[in-house]
Amino acid sequence: MAITTTESGDGRKVTIHVAGRFDFASHQDFMRAYKQHARGEKVYVVDLKNTDYMDSSAMGMLLQLRDYAAKGHPMELVNSNDGVREILRIANFDKIFKVA
Repeated sequence: MAITTTESGDGRKVTIHVAGRFDFASHQDFMRAYKQHARGEKVYVVDLKNTDYMDSSAMGMLLQLRDYAAKGHPMELVNSNDGVREILRIANFDKIFKVA
């Protein structure tokens, strides 16, 4: 599991890249990825392109990030594979987040 971040050129958007298993072992790294930015100042995108697996603790981390993120800016989950997308759909996360 590896979690990295990139920031847009204008500094308003942070993309968090999750590789490998997105589970409880990722918790500290995932929190560190977004908490290095002041609360409510950034728009967040979580790139799941290289995510192999996601469990319920990962879904909880996404909800925590949503609470931390800028109000009025929908958080996006992008590039998920079919298995991860199905987990998100079953949990109704496609109704909470923009899933692309």
